[in-house]
Amino acid sequence: MKPNPRACVAYIAGSLITNKKSSAVYDYSRSKHVSIGGNLSQQRVDIYDYDQGCHLTGSGNNGKYSLYHYGDSHHIDLRISDEKFDGYDYGTSTHFEGKVNGNSISFYDYGESSYFNYSL
Repeated sequence: MKPNPRACVAYIAGSLITNKKSSAVYDYSRSKHVSIGGNLSQQRVDIYDYDQGCHLTGSGNNGKYSLYHYGDSHHIDLRISDEKFDGYDYGTSTHFEGKVNGNSISFYDYGESSYFNYSL
């Protein structure tokens, strides 16, 4: 998964699981804040990635979200259950999973075979 969609998914999962609204997510792998604005609910995702300059939108039902990343023009499936999340990135044809603990988000990207850490 590319860095910006991954940061956005971490932001979405972290925000929905903790029910906290943040204006950015900190990406430890790149040592930078990724500014994100917009609205999130259990039924609708409509955020804007100021770093990449694009929208990521979609709908949700029972913890399952169908998202579209306009910057890279591809779909992302996301499933949230309690403090865990997983899904599939159609842009790189790879799975991902993660866990939220407070403001910290641990994200495993199977395409990169690596963990990535974020905080809200």
